[in-house]
Amino acid sequence: MNAAFDAVIEIFTWVGFGAGALLAGVALVAYLLDGTWVPARAVVETTDHGKVVRWFDEDGGVNEAALSHEQLRVVGEAGMYDLYTRRGWRNRMRLTRHSPLVRSIALLSAGLIALGVVALVISLLLLFTRG
Repeated sequence: MNAAFDAVIEIFTWVGFGAGALLAGVALVAYLLDGTWVPARAVVETTDHGKVVRWFDEDGGVNEAALSHEQLRVVGEAGMYDLYTRRGWRNRMRLTRHSPLVRSIALLSAGLIALGVVALVISLLLLFTRG
């Protein structure tokens, strides 16, 4: 029984640290590929094709993007809305500064590393209590 429990704890330690480190690397690459997003103030307008947002970019150009159903729920009936635009790209916007994908990968990585730490602490406690 003790050997099986020790093996499970050891597996959790290695999987937690290994997968956590791997996912941390994936999160870093995803963060770098996500690019730079800058804040902008957009005007919300209704067109024949639905609601759109229009804003000025850093170079003074006018940009436009259609709102998805999820974005429509967030924006609601506002006449103006603060959003984030992709630096160097035209007509690219989102409502959050950082990508939800990067955030979820980073949180999963932190959770796996925490699992590895907890399993390591349990393993060390069992090592010292058994003698």
